Amino acid sequence: MLSPVVQFHGKWPFRRMLGMQEPFSVLFSFFNFAAHWHGMSRIQESIPAWHSLRKYYMAFGYFGLASWTFSMIFHTRDFAITEKFDYWGAGASVLYGLYLAVVRILRLDLENPPAPSDPASPVDRNLYSALHAASNVAVGIIQNLMWTGFSIVRYKKHLKSWTAWPGMIVAWLILAMSLELLDFPPWNGLIDAHSLWHLGTVVPTAWWYSFLIKDTQDDIASHRLKA
Repeated sequence: MLSPVVQFHGKWPFRRMLGMQEPFSVLFSFFNFAAHWHGMSRIQESIPAWHSLRKYYMAFGYFGLASWTFSMIFHTRDFAITEKFDYWGAGASVLYGLYLAVVRILRLDLENPPAPSDPASPVDRNLYSALHAASNVAVGIIQNLMWTGFSIVRYKKHLKSWTAWPGMIVAWLILAMSLELLDFPPWNGLIDAHSLWHLGTVVPTAWWYSFLIKDTQDDIASHRLKA
């Protein structure tokens, strides 16, 4: 390792472990994959197949599995193609998250982007990375505002602590994402701010599935009372 550690084309150098270029980003990506996998199994066990929201929640899980699979592959081997799949997977997951917010908040369940050209140079890859991050942030902000507003309105109406969970999860994710702003050289060539961001999203992912289940169970109970 050079001292001081310097970036090469916007990327920090890492110590390889078991052939992985960024081993802890791979590991923490796997933790997120496992959180989605476990959450989907809970959805299947806790939400009846006839409920109109279940298919949307399961699709959210599949997008999450795909996104974190591509993340594991990219952080194992950083090539132009693995980088693009990582970006596309993350972008698709964020876009579906916005779609899910619209469906759930507006209860649309009750009623029945061109691929970019191959980045040819490090400069182009860096520009593509910046544009991808900016678009994800924009969509994420809209989604976060929707869920935060949804939490505030429902909590004021029902005064149940779990109705505030989406807003609390959003706050957690914002704090986790802020780690990206630190952008420090990897500790011992292994753990950097990006990998810690991946670690920071594991708990809110599991918590999110708990909210989806609780919210659906409450919806089922309210319909039974009306019936």
